[in-house]
Amino acid sequence: MQPRIDYRKYGQEPLKSLYDIENYLSHSGLDLKLLLLIKMRASQINGCAFCLDMHSIDARAEGESEQRLYTLNAWRETPFFNDRERAALAWTEAATNVSETHMPDEVFAEVKKHFSEKEIVDLTLAVAMINLWNRVAISLRSVPGHYRPSLTMSTPSSTFEQASPFTPASGLVRCSCLLHRRPRLARNLSVGFSPTQPSLRSLLRP
Repeated sequence: MQPRIDYRKYGQEPLKSLYDIENYLSHSGLDLKLLLLIKMRASQINGCAFCLDMHSIDARAEGESEQRLYTLNAWRETPFFNDRERAALAWTEAATNVSETHMPDEVFAEVKKHFSEKEIVDLTLAVAMINLWNRVAISLRSVPGHYRPSLTMSTPSSTFEQASPFTPASGLVRCSCLLHRRPRLARNLSVGFSPTQPSLRSLLRP
């Protein structure tokens, strides 16, 4: 599999706007593990290997169990997910398959039991965003297997490593899908940067 286009070279303005949305979602109050489950479940449905590789690594870094990750695509048949997570996963599936489901009333009724109206809007935005990134990654052939984070979403660090099939020969690490980890850093560093620059430390603080 060969990558088609490095989308990070183009459309910097819309990318910054997308990072702004991701930054909002990461600070929305929704649990970070839940957001990652949403991203993984939508990516499973869409068959996005790049995003599955990324977010399974992120989920493990956040302390997610192997058991829950392995059974996520059969979550209805397991006792490993609580009612709030199950409602969010059902909402994720319905929204991802919206052309078939048209968001059934019963799915909405269940999600309303566990989430406020604001949280439902945030959930819907999160599902919409991962579906967008799935389509970008699949269409432009982002190749999985290069993602090596040195941050967790909840633990600040002075360094960041984001390898990709488009890492420049100069040794600078380019900002790719930082969207689910440090969106504020992604928004400010949409061009190449060195992860050892002292100036990055302030951006990596919560």
